Amino acid sequence: MLELEFKEQPSRWNEEQLMKFACALRKQSKPMIIAANKIDMEKGKENFEKLKEKFPDLLIEPCSADSELALRGAAKTGFIKYIPGDNHFEIIKDINEKQKQALDKIKIEVLDVFGSTGVQRVLNAAVFDFLEYVAVFPASANKLADSKGNILPDCFLLPPKSTALNFAYFLHTDFGKNFIKAIDARTKKALGKSYVLKNRDALEIVTR
Repeated sequence: MLELEFKEQPSRWNEEQLMKFACALRKQSKPMIIAANKIDMEKGKENFEKLKEKFPDLLIEPCSADSELALRGAAKTGFIKYIPGDNHFEIIKDINEKQKQALDKIKIEVLDVFGSTGVQRVLNAAVFDFLEYVAVFPASANKLADSKGNILPDCFLLPPKSTALNFAYFLHTDFGKNFIKAIDARTKKALGKSYVLKNRDALEIVTR
């Protein structure tokens, strides 16, 4: 709820009151996360601490987009094993000295200090903390892997308070129209259409 201790009618608010109202409205309607990028630069950490001190009520995440881009590129070309958001990587292919130095720099100055490049943390915070979306996996109650052996390969993000029926419609209109029940792939428990989805649910949709 937006609560301001103004006794006057809004038409009589002065500039300061209008500014306070606008700031309070913005905080409620548009929650903000600050991605403090270039944390790997010379004064990155110092500037990050200044931001935290100046804006104690905001969620501020230290980030190095360059480091994330470099790690994803190295992973894509098969030089390293790296999952976005991890605090480590594994070199799996011969690399030259220049490449090794670049990766070592990322490890020492970013991953070892901040626990990650921060990019995935910002995305997670925006999706799960602010928007409160839930991640749901379509699954079979008897088999969690696809034909290639990948465990729960697909994941969908749904708004908070979404139900099993919402999920069925999200997958396909016919699934929603012909919905009978959902089955929790972990517990094998049958769930009705009004079941409210939880983060990381794995459900099989049973239809007519």
